[in-house]
Amino acid sequence: MNLLEIESLGVAFPLRRKSVQAIDGLSLTIAAGEVVGVIGESGAGKSTVGRAIINLIDVPGYVSGGRISFQGRDLLKLGETERNAVRGHKVGYIFQNPLTSLNPVLSIGQQMIETIVRLRGLSIAEARKEAIGLLERVQIPNPAERLEQFSHQLSGGQRQRVVIAIAICGNPALLIADEPTTALDVTIQASILSLIKELCVERNIGCLLITHDMGVIATMADRVYVMLNGRLVEQGTAQQVISSPREPYTKRLISAIPPMSRRLHRLSAPSLVSANPSGDLQKAMDYLQGGKKAERKASQEPVVEVRNLCKTFMRKSGFLSKPAPPFHALSDISFVVNEGETVGIVGESGSGKSTIGRIMLGLLKPTSGTILYQGVDVNAPASARDAMRRRLDMQIIFQDPSSSLDPRMQIGRSIAMGMKIHGLVKSNAEREAIVRGLLERVGLPPNAAECYPHQFSGGQLQRISIARALASRPRFIFCDEPTSALDVSFQAQVLNLLKDLQDEHGLTLLFVSHDLAVIRQMCDRIIVMERGRMQEIGGNDQIFHDPQSPYTQELLRAMPTVDRVLSSLT
Repeated sequence: MNLLEIESLGVAFPLRRKSVQAIDGLSLTIAAGEVVGVIGESGAGKSTVGRAIINLIDVPGYVSGGRISFQGRDLLKLGETERNAVRGHKVGYIFQNPLTSLNPVLSIGQQMIETIVRLRGLSIAEARKEAIGLLERVQIPNPAERLEQFSHQLSGGQRQRVVIAIAICGNPALLIADEPTTALDVTIQASILSLIKELCVERNIGCLLITHDMGVIATMADRVYVMLNGRLVEQGTAQQVISSPREPYTKRLISAIPPMSRRLHRLSAPSLVSANPSGDLQKAMDYLQGGKKAERKASQEPVVEVRNLCKTFMRKSGFLSKPAPPFHALSDISFVVNEGETVGIVGESGSGKSTIGRIMLGLLKPTSGTILYQGVDVNAPASARDAMRRRLDMQIIFQDPSSSLDPRMQIGRSIAMGMKIHGLVKSNAEREAIVRGLLERVGLPPNAAECYPHQFSGGQLQRISIARALASRPRFIFCDEPTSALDVSFQAQVLNLLKDLQDEHGLTLLFVSHDLAVIRQMCDRIIVMERGRMQEIGGNDQIFHDPQSPYTQELLRAMPTVDRVLSSLT
């Protein structure tokens, strides 16, 4: 008998005039000790499946039909008391964002001990001992000390391990892992996936793995269900679905994955440019090419020079505690970014990747060393005119577009703000036309200018951020993890867009990412960083085919890729 059987599940969300069917007739099974993957784009209904199992669908959503049988019992027919007995004790849930799923005002120990006492009826002393054992099992160093800490004092990988420990507190038979490695570094991701797999084998736990990362599916899953718009479009073993997909949608998902084995000029994704471009698009293109920016090509002339850059952060300590040692975020970093090229920076969290960009853009001051932009120190005193020109020339695309856009400002106003403040376009009508053209260039309709950030998906918001960065006609763009939380199809569209814009307008890019496959496709040269130090710098092919640093070799081994699965089948 299967551990979990879902038959013809339906989940609906009523709107003012109609009801949206988020899940429509889904059926799947999971056996004890089996890892079953559910994959699809954002909005496919993946997370809704997991939440329906434990009856945590957001109001006003409801289960509109079907059956969810767990250990022979229909969960949809249980009362609230019986459902609460299933949650945590029989079914554990690993949420996508550990920072929001952990209580910030309770210590890790309080949250774990409370859960263990409630689910297993142990005394507080016994629960504390069990909590320490669970933290050891999920490879948290100094577990007794970590129990006294709060979620903000842990790294992203440590928080995710704590969430896993809480999820298995009640010795569940089923584990639901909802995007458990999104935005984690490759080495941390590999250890988290290995831990989940070990727990499933060791405790004979069934696992529902929800993800948009086909590399994770290739590494982890025994069987795969592919979803589109709430419906099941394909299912089979992981190797079968990845190596011989039947449905066009599955083929499109797989073809959009950036390969590690070779660098492509473009990824497989639909074009964002309309077959019938408007006059506004042409006006925006003419505006972007102002100042002969389109004539810039890749050359050996450096746009940015980083010389012996160091950054140290002083840590705060308590009134009676010993002074905390300083944190050396960057140590003696030197490199150049030439005109028209893309230089990538890769490394784990805390390696100093984003710190370089923030110093470069004047958001942080270096402890020592210099960054030159067109031969001028970016942190040296400058006239108002020179400072304004540099702000126009150097732009940033942030990792999280939703937090970098004003939620109370229409998209059109956000994009036009730089043009208005710096006097690049005097006429309101002309600014509005250019904004519409920029939105069209990034694949969004003109009326998107009148909408607010919450009305867009993650992929759309990232394209809006690109349009906003372009609005000042920059020469250099710092891309800080611009695709870290996007589905493969949206990711491919954003990467293609950046490549096209670079070809059209001669942009120079400094591209930060923890995703080696993205770095492989985007960058001409690559810098590998670890704990604030440069471990290696080299050309794209050299880094991926002949890495010299042991750390680079470790990163490449840790990256879950479809390439390896496909090569093992041939």
